[in-house]
Amino acid sequence: MRFTVEAVPRKEQYGINKLHKRLRRLTGSAISDFNMIEDGDRVMVCLSGGKDSYALLDILCNLQAHAPLNFELFAVNLDQKQPGFPAHVLPEYLTNIGIRFRIVEQDTYSIVKRIIPEGKTTCSLCSRLRRGALYRIASEIGATKIALGHHRDDILETLFLNLFYGGKLKAMAPKLVSDDGQHIVIRPLSYCKEKDLALYAEAANFPIIPCNLCGSQKNLQRQAIKEMMQQWDKKYPGRLETMFTGLQNVEPSHLADPVLYDFQKLKARGRPAINGDKAFDYETYESEQQSLNTVNC
Repeated sequence: MRFTVEAVPRKEQYGINKLHKRLRRLTGSAISDFNMIEDGDRVMVCLSGGKDSYALLDILCNLQAHAPLNFELFAVNLDQKQPGFPAHVLPEYLTNIGIRFRIVEQDTYSIVKRIIPEGKTTCSLCSRLRRGALYRIASEIGATKIALGHHRDDILETLFLNLFYGGKLKAMAPKLVSDDGQHIVIRPLSYCKEKDLALYAEAANFPIIPCNLCGSQKNLQRQAIKEMMQQWDKKYPGRLETMFTGLQNVEPSHLADPVLYDFQKLKARGRPAINGDKAFDYETYESEQQSLNTVNC
């Protein structure tokens, strides 16, 4: 990490070091579990100027220095021409840390403000325009992977957004192929908590650039979901961890998607199943609730 704060007390420095190691370990685990980065990759790190993308670049730089793989990092920022955007901040920061980068100017701000009525959320159109530009840049620089700064909480928030508002059981994939089939998109921070990344960014003193386009929209559905999850995290410690584990432990036969699971051809086997019926029953719930109460105590 590149801390600029001097004379940090020893106890505080110990906590910072533990946080650094934890985030580096979790990021390394995600990269390994999903084979996100391979030998010889050129990884395009999308840098917005927010805490998550700064942390992503910083952790990847650290892993690059110690990993057995040889891979290249190339930072890219899309200057969307938001009013008051401090265009000098990212070039100065990236030059200072010695990372190759490219700043691309594309006025998506005016397009979004022209098309989206005042008071409506801008995220959908903004993200589509930004995504298209980033895919184009990735092709131009020969990137083999596109790294985004989404974390565990982003993934869970997307799960609930799709469930509550979209009628889909769908989240963010840690690794995916772009819609055009040309790019691999990775999310190395998939195992990392947002609150840990916020502490990391504060300790590292990253020059954060706020998003004036969407950051002021208090009525966002995602913000409502975020607040709900924060309340759960305070009232029921460990619940978010359990939910994320659920995304990695899916039972298609206990859902209701006839495309995902062939219910039409389901027949009685005439013999017991090896693992039995793992439906979540009352007794199991009671034991889980007792565990949560014990944690809360």
